[in-house]
Amino acid sequence: MNAHAFSFHGAQLRALPSGALHWPERSVLIVSDLHLGKAARLSAVGGAALPPYETRETLSRLADDLDATDAARVICLGDSFDAAGLDAHLPEDDLLFIARLQAGRDWDWIEGNHDPGPVTLSGTHRADLALGPLVFRHIATAGAAGEVSGHYHPKVRINARGRGLSMPCFLVDGKRLVMPAFGAYTGGLWTDSAVLSALMGDGAQAILTGKRPCAIPMPRRIPART
Repeated sequence: MNAHAFSFHGAQLRALPSGALHWPERSVLIVSDLHLGKAARLSAVGGAALPPYETRETLSRLADDLDATDAARVICLGDSFDAAGLDAHLPEDDLLFIARLQAGRDWDWIEGNHDPGPVTLSGTHRADLALGPLVFRHIATAGAAGEVSGHYHPKVRINARGRGLSMPCFLVDGKRLVMPAFGAYTGGLWTDSAVLSALMGDGAQAILTGKRPCAIPMPRRIPART
């Protein structure tokens, strides 16, 4: 599997093509913003129609990454479910799929803004998690150091062979790492938005997802904060 290896706050990490993050030394796989059950929720409230298989697609991609990394622990960085309580109402086949992924592994559910409160599935529910030199939470905080978070679904515009492309990306600077959304059909926020431009410091990089993950200077609209 192609991956982009990099060092962050003393941890040697690998950005995977899918948007997952692998920490080999700790045998940990980190994913963010799965938004499981999104299609069902939108359909129930008369929202935009999405293919009804987005949960299965997301879980299948997660299974592939677990097979490739053989990770012993999974950290889900919040918004694992598209709304509070959805974990108890997913189709039985999807719940069984999650149970198979969890079997024999430690599993941490970090709460997000879409899914606050404990989930009914196996695993440990946490507000955040400190592990070695890193701390994992859903939304980036001021003054953080060694923080890995999600929430913003960062994505980047690039030009390749005369074509304009967009793709999800990781954002990383000396203090924080922001994960892309792992879930199918999750949308995103451009790196040159005012929010992300202000959040990330000098020298921030965007690590592209896709077949050949690589790092580029983070496109931004305004100067980094001083």
